[in-house]
Amino acid sequence: MNLAAFVGRRLVGAAVLLVLLSAVIFAATAVLPGDAVSTVAGVDASKAQRADVRAALGLDRPTAERYADWLAGAVQGDLGRGFVGDRPVTEVLSTRLPNSLLLAGLTLAVTAPLATLLGLWTGLRGGAADRFVSTAAQTLAAVPEFVVAALLVAVLAVWLEILPRVSVIPLGGTPLDVPHALILPVLTLSAVGLAVATRLLRVSVADVVASPYCEAARLNGVRGVRLAVRHILPNAAAPAVQALTLTTGALVGSAVVVENVFDYPGIGRELQLAVAARDIPMVQGIATALAGVMLMVLLAGDICARLLGAREGHGR
Repeated sequence: MNLAAFVGRRLVGAAVLLVLLSAVIFAATAVLPGDAVSTVAGVDASKAQRADVRAALGLDRPTAERYADWLAGAVQGDLGRGFVGDRPVTEVLSTRLPNSLLLAGLTLAVTAPLATLLGLWTGLRGGAADRFVSTAAQTLAAVPEFVVAALLVAVLAVWLEILPRVSVIPLGGTPLDVPHALILPVLTLSAVGLAVATRLLRVSVADVVASPYCEAARLNGVRGVRLAVRHILPNAAAPAVQALTLTTGALVGSAVVVENVFDYPGIGRELQLAVAARDIPMVQGIATALAGVMLMVLLAGDICARLLGAREGHGR
């Protein structure tokens, strides 16, 4: 199958999966206890006032009917308006999603080279170094993100007082206006991502090292950096891309926690606030958009892995 056909099939599959995911998200928000009526109408609203607000928000309509209307609008680029604040969902996405993508991009810029070096080193060396790094990565991967964040705040913000405890962004500004506010969130996500990526890359490198192809290179006298650069890295590139893609997926869930811990103005923070307020249109739009971003990341990873795999096969 050529690349164009491969990409076409994956795009169609991603579109179908996104629709199914949007339906699951909508159903999940519909069964959450409580709704946005209390937030919009106020705690002192009478029963009649609450009924009027419920009707105005469309919450008195069947779930399937509301989802069909939402999907019809989403196909045309209209994700609706939030119940709380009456903000267009697309406007929230346009202002908050870039902040989250910036955080993810900086995290990958830190994680990818470090994970590659550690995975290559441990996969080649084996022995005590491999066991130490693997154990450390496994331990770090098991620690919740908020615990990592709390430890970093305790050391860098409270004890050493060299970084702010929260990400205070000027009104109307961007995180780039105060780059030091990005350091703690990036370090927290990098610690989590590095633990996951290093373990995956170490396995890929170890498989390549144990392959007959690599063994033949060693018998021919290829050692050290030359072996790593000319034989191991090219053949571990495709699995490495897939490992980093999976790491990116793990970062999405971690980012929701980290953004809330540091009060970072990203889309994960908005999602948490929307869930707390039972703001169904906002939850639906943000969660579906995040699912779409992840599907595109996975597709890009599959395309890169396919291209690298074809080059690897050709090179051999």
